Amino acid sequence: MNPDLERRIAQFERMASADPDNEMAHFSLGNAYLQAGRAAEAAGCFEACIRLAQEMSKAYQLAGQAMIDAGWADKAVETLTTGYEVAARKGDRMPQEAMAQLLRSIGREPPTLAADVEAAAAKLRDQGTFICQRTGRAGHQMEKPPFKGPVGAWIHANIAEETWQEWIRQGTKVINELRLDLSRENDAATYDRHMHEYLGIDEATVGGEAAPSR
Repeated sequence: MNPDLERRIAQFERMASADPDNEMAHFSLGNAYLQAGRAAEAAGCFEACIRLAQEMSKAYQLAGQAMIDAGWADKAVETLTTGYEVAARKGDRMPQEAMAQLLRSIGREPPTLAADVEAAAAKLRDQGTFICQRTGRAGHQMEKPPFKGPVGAWIHANIAEETWQEWIRQGTKVINELRLDLSRENDAATYDRHMHEYLGIDEATVGGEAAPSR
């Protein structure tokens, strides 16, 4: 196994053990397990994350992927069906489509949505209400991007001020629990990885961008 991946798994295991109610510790550990080919363990981590954060569309998506990889097709269908509806209600188009593709990969079609599921989010958007793409809840848009570059612009366009403040608190936990020194490149990259996962920033947005100024 890649030594960096082994190190990350050990870090996230410590975080999840030290703070069992930290949904992002379970999410990050599940991600690392999935990358290591440990699908059953990854599925358990994502299930723990979902119990704590029932509106996190990406957790449903990755839980379903892990369950399929582990050979648990029936369980994957149940998780992906619920996640598909959650993502549709929130307007999380990318996870919604990814879950539709996962369902089709095991011979199932995504569920037919109730008319009010997408209509509710569309109504709020039409009224000019800012909807946080991380939580699916109405909130306040930040006055400006939190830092320069594509990631900062994406956060400004998609993440509510309330959710950003939640990340600041979560990020403090990450720094303390992992004993990060943000002046060191590797530690700064670890912090950024947690931020991207917490906010649901996809790899295409992150690209090859350097760590943001803090």
